[in-house]
Amino acid sequence: MIQLAVNLSMIFTEVPLIERFALAKKHGFDHVEIQFPYELSIEQIREQLERYSLNLCLINLPAGDLMQGGNGLAGIPGKESEFYQALQLGLRYALALHVPNINILAGKQPYDADLLSCLNTLSDNLKLATHLLSEYRIQPLIEMINGTDMPRFLIQNIAQAQDILDAVQHPALKLQYDCYHMAMMGEDLISTLHENIHQIGHIQFADCPNRHEPNTGDLHFNRIFEWIKQSTYSGFTAAEYKPSLNSEQSFAWKQQFFDHIE
Repeated sequence: MIQLAVNLSMIFTEVPLIERFALAKKHGFDHVEIQFPYELSIEQIREQLERYSLNLCLINLPAGDLMQGGNGLAGIPGKESEFYQALQLGLRYALALHVPNINILAGKQPYDADLLSCLNTLSDNLKLATHLLSEYRIQPLIEMINGTDMPRFLIQNIAQAQDILDAVQHPALKLQYDCYHMAMMGEDLISTLHENIHQIGHIQFADCPNRHEPNTGDLHFNRIFEWIKQSTYSGFTAAEYKPSLNSEQSFAWKQQFFDHIE
């Protein structure tokens, strides 16, 4: 059984974030995720979740200037205090809103920084975050992001993510597996899901190569969703795509793969 979620940061962007909760419910979702919820207060989000009986299943830690073209926080030497402040803010939102998963974006290697120093900084920050979040039973996640969309990102593929897991050495830290990013990196989705499912804490999907909704690109979502349904995976599976046209007209995949069994 797949626990289906919708990403409110990339879908329903025709309206402000505060209005997207209603649209998620309208289209049959019980679970939502928000990349960076911090533009809204905890009270505003709580009111929307309660009004529409929604569960906020994932947020990202604040990532500094990463989404504006900068290098980010988690793997950047010299930004440890900023990362700790981001961790405190993310934890505050997660505890108040009962969010079970927090994604920690590694960031990009600065042009003037040594790669090993960045990876050591990332490892130390992840150890700190994992220890703190796991005390509150919040699952910390690290995400692989493809190097075409985000050059110099510190974790781009499964092998690099495994190296970080090995460095942190904490069972609570899991992978956020985005089918789009992995396809862009040339990973075989079914085999990498199968080989790493015990370390995957959250799954996201969009078609490839344009990151639109399923059935607009090269990925075989009938195989992907069927594999997830039959697997031991018990986390959330979230739609995180850029609608090819209008958000509300982008859910043919949901009707095809999910609505007939709900």
